[in-house]
Amino acid sequence: MKQVGVVAIGRNEGERLRQCLTSAIAQQVAQVVYVDSGSTDGSVELARSLGVDVVELDLSIPFTAARARNAGFDRLVQLQPALEFVQFVDGDCELVAGWLDRACTELIAHPEVAVVCGRRRERYPEKSVYNRLCDLEWDTPIGETKACGGDAMMRVVAIQQAGGFNPTLIAGEEPELCVRLRQLGWKIFRLDAEMTLHDAQMFRFEQWWKRFLRAGHAYAEGAFLHGNSPERHWVKESRSIWLWGLVLPVSALSLAIPTHGWSLGLLAAYPLSTYRVYRYGKQRGLDDRDAILYAVSCVGGKFPNVVGQLKFHWNRWRGQTNQLIEYK
Repeated sequence: MKQVGVVAIGRNEGERLRQCLTSAIAQQVAQVVYVDSGSTDGSVELARSLGVDVVELDLSIPFTAARARNAGFDRLVQLQPALEFVQFVDGDCELVAGWLDRACTELIAHPEVAVVCGRRRERYPEKSVYNRLCDLEWDTPIGETKACGGDAMMRVVAIQQAGGFNPTLIAGEEPELCVRLRQLGWKIFRLDAEMTLHDAQMFRFEQWWKRFLRAGHAYAEGAFLHGNSPERHWVKESRSIWLWGLVLPVSALSLAIPTHGWSLGLLAAYPLSTYRVYRYGKQRGLDDRDAILYAVSCVGGKFPNVVGQLKFHWNRWRGQTNQLIEYK
């Protein structure tokens, strides 16, 4: 653990931050750094009371998670220049006991791997359908993968080689970094191991909508930055969002009068698509309730997704590409 440092980022996370930081301290890592993005709930004082080094971001510059992670990483390396690995964790997550040791062991055994991540679980999936959807989303395939999420252990030299996170991105900064890491020849792995417990605290439709809006924005920005690369990063996902979120419904409604209503038959594609996603969920081992919930969310999410895509391109045209979108 003396080879590992932890960077936690957060804003008004409350008691969740205490759980996050104490879970890192308990694993006796070399250093813990907390980066605060303008909290007003005493988060900075809490972190310092636990003996954690704190970085307070300049309020005059727009906050992004990528900017916070870069600031935390820079402070960590400044304090502990001999560190080999850094665990990034969001302030609403608790590190599972044993994860850091497992991740460190994997990175030592596989020098070609830059990033390892494990299973992120929702702490209270039963409290709301939105929490449950988060838990379903975290359950992704193990093995070599293209990207990680906000919780992951990374090799210090690989981050330095790639130039860190892109601080202008408001979302999707981890997959974007992973694109650049893989272009440099590094590999990304997801392990079959418990990594973090996440506390989404999502109880309102508005939160779900903004979360999918952020995702749509991230897809648009990722495709804009790396869509011309050989892997066509997030181009397919963005095209799907435009089709289902805008082209299909606008075509069906705008052609209703000239086609005497026949164009409305295009809307039948939505229940068909929902059933297709439901079948996919069943193949993943979901029960009927979860498969239906997952399918409805995936298909319905195309509408906030396309709003996010439109927001990105509108802000890019105006020269304002890093406007923070919060959903909590």
